[in-house]
Amino acid sequence: MLIKNSKKIVIKLGSSTVVDNKGQFKKRWVKSLIKDIKKFRKKSDLVIVSSGAIALGQNYLKIKKKRIKLEMSQAIAAIGQIHLAGEFQKIFDKYKIKTGQILISPDDTEQRRRALNVRRTFDNLFKLKAVPIVNENDTTATSEIKYGDNDRLAARVAQIIGADTLIILSDVDGLYDKSKNKKIIKTVSKIDSNINILIDNQKNSYGSGGISTKLDAAKICINAGCHMFIANGKKNNPINNMVKNNIYTHFIPKISSLDARKKWIISSLNSSGKIYIDQGAARALNDGKSLLPAGIIKVEGLFEKGENVLIIDENKKSIARGLSSFSSSEINKIKGKQTKDIEDILGYLSKSEIIHKDDMVKL
Repeated sequence: MLIKNSKKIVIKLGSSTVVDNKGQFKKRWVKSLIKDIKKFRKKSDLVIVSSGAIALGQNYLKIKKKRIKLEMSQAIAAIGQIHLAGEFQKIFDKYKIKTGQILISPDDTEQRRRALNVRRTFDNLFKLKAVPIVNENDTTATSEIKYGDNDRLAARVAQIIGADTLIILSDVDGLYDKSKNKKIIKTVSKIDSNINILIDNQKNSYGSGGISTKLDAAKICINAGCHMFIANGKKNNPINNMVKNNIYTHFIPKISSLDARKKWIISSLNSSGKIYIDQGAARALNDGKSLLPAGIIKVEGLFEKGENVLIIDENKKSIARGLSSFSSSEINKIKGKQTKDIEDILGYLSKSEIIHKDDMVKL
């Protein structure tokens, strides 16, 4: 089985899988998960991405409101996170497995230097034979700078550490089709319009995502060369259950020739801006060349050097994603101009490529 042969596995636990309807941590279920994990722990490095801090915090504080302002939810998360990490540590200790806590914000994965630091932290925890317990750093996140759900966070973690497999344990058996009987789609190799129409935005009382966020996660995994599974996390021994009964949806990744840097670029959660180009520039990019100022029609958004941007052709289609060598204000000054004119226009020596081919991935 693919999962048992994976060298690095990320397991994402939704709020409803670790916290019951009364706001209590599901100790018996977590124990059953650990029994599953122990079967392949000798061969695999494991990461757990777990939601549930806010739900546990609400229970501890006896707050029953479903709609809470962001600043208050941050305080509740701070209280709940201690309980979440503590509960995991107590149970894992009983099975003589070390754990470590990592709280991640989008800047930690979306800025290349910080993403490499995150990777090193994971690698060192693996050397210590510890299982990292990961959650979004809700205490400092804002509505504008937020993953919004742990599905995408788990996929980004899987991409950064070079995981072979991501397992998303949720309250559903997998991705259902639109038939009356709602059959599970066993395998998906491409997220296209036929898959996107299956999105159901219904959420449980604690969760922040639906199928939509899981498909976002699948896109990241497919591009990063990581297998992803959606399976039911409500049953005990959830991994054994999904494998034994063959109940899950398996997202099959592309055979990727991209290096780690380009996998990171293409898996970015969002873009800081857009660069619109003409047909000539689009053809050059398709031939594997860098983006030069002469082919740029307009710039949308404000961004600095090194930020991730989308490249759009004349048909308004996103054809590439890359790291800009110039800020948006600089590009506005030199767009449509020849490379030799850059220094005269800007008044200082700079690079000749707006986005170098080594910093760009075609979509």
